[in-house]
Amino acid sequence: MSDIVLLDTSVYLNVLDVPGFNQDRQVIFNRFIERVQNSDYFLLPMATIWETGDHIADLPDGRLRRQFAGELVKQVRQAFNNAAPFRTTYFPNSEVFLRWLADFPEYAQRNKSDSQTREGVSLSDLSIIKEWEETCARHTMSRVLIWSLDRDLAAYDRR
Repeated sequence: MSDIVLLDTSVYLNVLDVPGFNQDRQVIFNRFIERVQNSDYFLLPMATIWETGDHIADLPDGRLRRQFAGELVKQVRQAFNNAAPFRTTYFPNSEVFLRWLADFPEYAQRNKSDSQTREGVSLSDLSIIKEWEETCARHTMSRVLIWSLDRDLAAYDRR
């Protein structure tokens, strides 16, 4: 059965092969190919798109920034047009986003995990978690997971 996979920035940067952010490229890309062959559905959360663009803008070479920015734009446009392998997640309207924003102080206060006690949950991670929750609610019979190199986000896996 196909899984619904929300891509975190840490994984998407490896799929795009962005220099300096692609340390796990081979492992991630091999797993990505396996998931494509499994007919998994890949969702690009709003935060992943923004954060990926931020990392691309931090590349030291303007030529590379342009190259990878162009690839990001191409893939996000394809995702908006429901072209494989990606689709965008539900992008919240202002009312929904304000509800998420209201939850942020509680999440920021929490420790990110038992091992990361000096860091709370970021607003970007919170939005991915909220999008995961929305996806779970819409697809009650499917496995929905956040594919992330961050163990805390990777723990969001409803089988």
